[in-house]
Amino acid sequence: MGTFVRHEPCPACGSRDNLARYDDGSAYCFGCEHYEPPSGDEGGSFSTRKKGGRRVSFLTGEARRLKSRKITQETAAKFGYLQARDRNGGPVQVAPYYNATGQLVAQKVRTPDKDFYVIGSLDDALPFGARLWPKTGKKIVVTEGEIDAMAMSQAQGNAWPVVSIASGAGPQTKRYIAKHRDYFRGFDEVILMFDMDEPGRKAAQEAAAVIGFDKARIAELPLKDAGEMLVAGRTRELVDAMWRAAPYRPEGIVDLADLKDEIKERPREGLSWCFETLTRLTYGKRPGELYALGAGTGIGKTDFLTQDMRHMVEVHGEKIGVFALEQNPKETGLRLVGKFAERPMHIPDYWDEALFDEVWDKWIRAGRVFLYNSFGVNSWEAIRDRMKFLAHAHDVRHFYLDHLTAIAASVEEDERKALDNIMGELGSLVKELDCTVTFVSHLATPEGKPHEEGGRVAIRHFRGSRAIGFWAHYMIGLERDQQHEDARFRQTTTVRILKDRYTGRATGEVFYLGYDHETGMLYETEEPTTAEDHGFQPIPDPLGEENSDDTSVQEADF
Repeated sequence: MGTFVRHEPCPACGSRDNLARYDDGSAYCFGCEHYEPPSGDEGGSFSTRKKGGRRVSFLTGEARRLKSRKITQETAAKFGYLQARDRNGGPVQVAPYYNATGQLVAQKVRTPDKDFYVIGSLDDALPFGARLWPKTGKKIVVTEGEIDAMAMSQAQGNAWPVVSIASGAGPQTKRYIAKHRDYFRGFDEVILMFDMDEPGRKAAQEAAAVIGFDKARIAELPLKDAGEMLVAGRTRELVDAMWRAAPYRPEGIVDLADLKDEIKERPREGLSWCFETLTRLTYGKRPGELYALGAGTGIGKTDFLTQDMRHMVEVHGEKIGVFALEQNPKETGLRLVGKFAERPMHIPDYWDEALFDEVWDKWIRAGRVFLYNSFGVNSWEAIRDRMKFLAHAHDVRHFYLDHLTAIAASVEEDERKALDNIMGELGSLVKELDCTVTFVSHLATPEGKPHEEGGRVAIRHFRGSRAIGFWAHYMIGLERDQQHEDARFRQTTTVRILKDRYTGRATGEVFYLGYDHETGMLYETEEPTTAEDHGFQPIPDPLGEENSDDTSVQEADF
């Protein structure tokens, strides 16, 4: 008995491959614990018990020390852990499982190859070792495996109750703990000492949630499990881990007292923007934050973004990822090179090949700028995955996305719902990657003056404003009257802070940008004004009706 043959569907729970079939005809489902007995009774040394009209043949053997595991004969005998021969005469180890009345109902058999199978049924079985202890008490330790349970028990002189779950760590753990919840809750403290690997830690959290925060404790070990601690001779640390087990706390809940050193660090400004006033108002760009930029058509969003891209690379030496969804990489790259050169080289009159090569060799060849060639594929899933790739493979921590509306438009469902989903994932992504994302949003048509004629930008004008307003840390509007009769007004952009989650103080603040046609650069400037803005009144017409008969010219009233 006991040589694994294959995985099969389980007739009891319907699982496709949880049923393990062995060469003697027996089978065991590791999902629902369904058991099928061997097809014959020949060979080996067995005891038999009839259960449910079915004769079950149990292995018999001897409790001996487990030399490699440093489990003594005394401990093995206490737990009834046997060394025996299977039906084919091969050596196996046998862990007994009993029901609530103390009747042997199952044996978990371990082969030299570390394969497991079950004789009998675990349906009514209590955890391994449960029959050795009172059903209630102050403290019980629960391990992931039988040998770990014996190791833990031996380390503290077999004094405190220790049991092992039969299911091992995995998706089935939660169901197993729920099945035996009443048993575990009979103790004041339930110390979960599962393996320190990822499956074990996850299973411990799930088990603790089922048992309850009022009783569950989770132990931490410096080695993988209790068995390894015993072999390493670190029994004192093993016992200490039992006593120091921390009360169960659901993931995401932290004790503020544990964060003193982290919180005590002096708040620091983030990386500066390309405009000094914007840096002063926002305290810079910080990892884990989203920055939304909204403006009408032709106001200068692209110039704003590319100038900040240059600043991030040139001043801070950072790598950037650029997702310009309505430009091909050639156009985006040429505009960015122009920003480094301070010459709008995407315009034929300003092309300078020597300057291009100089800038390229100094700033672009270093491999700090990565562009996304969408080939018309603007799905959020594709962009999200490429952001993750750039962050993990190239240590990119600053992304520019122009524009958000293009992604939502590629989704078959309605735009509002798409933007809700995208913003939610973006909010999580900047935290996961510890990065910044500066993105452009198109604006809805406002009531009254259009944005292209100087209409004021409001949060509600952003396409998907509800989601953007919820997730973005800063929202910035750009305003410019392209049709103003005065060239100073046509060339001056108002930058308005619409939302400031960090301090709230910048909300409503404005500053102004001018544009140098020769360099292609934006620069901070003063608000353009007219004579009326300074309190001057137009000089009355000396030939007006009231003065038509008066030959004297009246002095203007200032």
